[in-house]
Amino acid sequence: MSVEVNQLTKEYGQQAALNAISFQLQKGEITGFLGPNGAGKSTTMKMLTGALTPTKGFVVINGIDMLKNPIEAQKTIGYLPEHNPLYTEMYVREYLRFMAGLYPKVPADRVEEVIALTGLMPESNKKIEALSKGYRQRVGLASALIHNPEILILDEPTTGLDPNQLVEIRHIIKELGKSKTVLLSSHIMQEIQAVADRVIVLHKGNIVLDKKMSDLQGKEQIIEVAFDFRVEERLLRTLPHIVSATNVFDFLYQLQFSTSEDMRPVVFDFANANGLKILQINHKHKDLEELFAELTR
Repeated sequence: MSVEVNQLTKEYGQQAALNAISFQLQKGEITGFLGPNGAGKSTTMKMLTGALTPTKGFVVINGIDMLKNPIEAQKTIGYLPEHNPLYTEMYVREYLRFMAGLYPKVPADRVEEVIALTGLMPESNKKIEALSKGYRQRVGLASALIHNPEILILDEPTTGLDPNQLVEIRHIIKELGKSKTVLLSSHIMQEIQAVADRVIVLHKGNIVLDKKMSDLQGKEQIIEVAFDFRVEERLLRTLPHIVSATNVFDFLYQLQFSTSEDMRPVVFDFANANGLKILQINHKHKDLEELFAELTR
């Protein structure tokens, strides 16, 4: 295993921010860390990286105890904090070269690699202070990746990104998750659902759910789709596994299916076969969102 968290507790006086939580993280797995604001997500991540000392419990990174040998443990971690700290007076490349110099044996071409990986090339000759919030997030992600860490801890990495940037960063995280251990925090259910293999839900300092995403996604799924023309509901009802087809308004339909198979490709094929264009499509497992609301209410 890559990360072991055992009975991790953080107390501030009489107030417990984290209540003896335990979990393990594996290589090749993206774990979504969900919870409302104030649930203890950032506190946990800070202790995993050694930035905060626990009141009780311990963290083991690749067999190394974070409390006993923090420098060795931190060498294998890439961390993007919630409030992305950057030297804004530096140029993008200058900053990334500076970050690379903090680690031993970072190859000379690694800076250009992470610039390309995080889509920073168009803004790479600018000062960080001249960048949008979205591009500053990319610089933070690039600096977390600069030493090619085995473990990535990303606290709200998509904050401030526009929809196009959001898709790109999600794709990057998904690719990184194939070979690294990734812990990704968010309080947005859809964000975790888009990239995570597993989800941990934290509420008031306690783990209230820890399951594989595939185990949570039941058979009921809803697809909201907008076509370029109105479609008769009887035609939509010819789709396999369909439970109901409802016209929401104009050309927008809500299709409910009873199957664990992702039905979006089927809907695309249906549109193509009937000479329709899909203007918008949204896929969700209703039970997953309801479960999160129920656990954190």
